[in-house]
Amino acid sequence: MTHRSGFVNIVGNPNVGKSTLMNLLVGERISIATFKAQTTRHRIMGIVNTEDSQIVFSDTPGVLKPNYKLQEQMLLFSESALQDADVLLYVTDTVETPDKNADFLAKVQKMSVPVLVLINKIDLTDQATLSAKVEEWGVVLPNAEVIPISALHKFNADYVLRRIRELLPESPPFFDKDQLTDKPARFFVSEIIREKILLYYTKEIPYSVEVEVEEFKESDKLIRISAVIYVERDSQKGIIIGHQGVALKRVSTEARRDLERFFGKKIYLSTFVKVDKDWRSSDKAMRHFGYEPE
Repeated sequence: MTHRSGFVNIVGNPNVGKSTLMNLLVGERISIATFKAQTTRHRIMGIVNTEDSQIVFSDTPGVLKPNYKLQEQMLLFSESALQDADVLLYVTDTVETPDKNADFLAKVQKMSVPVLVLINKIDLTDQATLSAKVEEWGVVLPNAEVIPISALHKFNADYVLRRIRELLPESPPFFDKDQLTDKPARFFVSEIIREKILLYYTKEIPYSVEVEVEEFKESDKLIRISAVIYVERDSQKGIIIGHQGVALKRVSTEARRDLERFFGKKIYLSTFVKVDKDWRSSDKAMRHFGYEPE
């Protein structure tokens, strides 16, 4: 039996639905997905196995022009996805125009691997607008296949998966067949806590936050977790904690519920808030928090 394997990397601008698509194609909640841009900060792999194929999906941060060190590292994650892809999924939506981040798109135009342009959120437009958008992308990336999708409503997801499997090279699997992702358990703990902060706080607060898991002790029925939420200013610490600790308690409670669903075990979660001044612009912090691309 012929076996196909390969790296299928998902790229595109912020807030077009890359993480929602990733979770849909993998069939598991691998990437956090919110309505806010810059939700994804790392390059995250999700692995789909069948008897005769292994698709290694890779979700990446939205492409943006960096303003500080963290965003520089996020852009490097996105650009690295162009270098090792066997199939590239370029995700856009029905509103975005091809001239947004033209420098990055120019690199996509030069790629020799198969490229699928996925126009997401088609449920938010009409047929005439969609047809014009398909034609527009066909001109910009003439060697790509343009596919309208709705990740939220799962429209065309089966077709996308079928096309990916057809385009993968013949290869043995790169990972064990029972492996779902390349990330450790602690990573998903920090991401789920950060997701709640993205949902419950406004303005600059969510983008000034990093979460580090200091303790992860697992037994048969219980996981004890201690996590630190880092912010850049004392004023931000006060906002995260809230009056009499109410805001932090809400984040912890919601995160614990999601973690119990994710791990299938009872979770004991302790959260603390610390200040690490200007960590987003620090080379040392980038290394410490795992933002150096491999």
